Amino acid sequence: MFKFEEICELIQLVGSSGVASVEVDHAGSRVRIEGRPQVLSAPMATPAASPTVVVSELQPAPGAVPEPASSVVPDDEENLHVISSPIVGTFYRAPNPDAEPYSKVGDYVEQGQTLCIVEAMKLMNEIECDVRGTIVKVVPENAQAVEYGEQLFVIRSS
Repeated sequence: MFKFEEICELIQLVGSSGVASVEVDHAGSRVRIEGRPQVLSAPMATPAASPTVVVSELQPAPGAVPEPASSVVPDDEENLHVISSPIVGTFYRAPNPDAEPYSKVGDYVEQGQTLCIVEAMKLMNEIECDVRGTIVKVVPENAQAVEYGEQLFVIRSS
């Protein structure tokens, strides 16, 4: 299994080198990091690339793979859209501790509107909405660690 520091180091290398992707097998686990150019307008940093990390077990151990958080979205409701974290990091609802949150439950949001920041390795990655609609749930707490693919927002699309 990869150590968190090893994965962070690989993310930093891919992000700074401009390589398309890297895949490494080690001790029964496989990690693939795909670099994708992305323009970020975060106030603290503007990296050239924001890598995507995919970690998978080659031989899954019982209980090692977390259950997907799909239970957050009720099955009986239509037009619900989930915004998931594209990276591992820390979820922040506002650009700084003294500022108002980018968005909150009940807000109508437009496609392309910034919803939050996920900080990874001191880089502030703005997460944008990819649909129009009303926020019905903010899943993580402010300053909570989030995983790749973890649900951040549930939006009723319009």
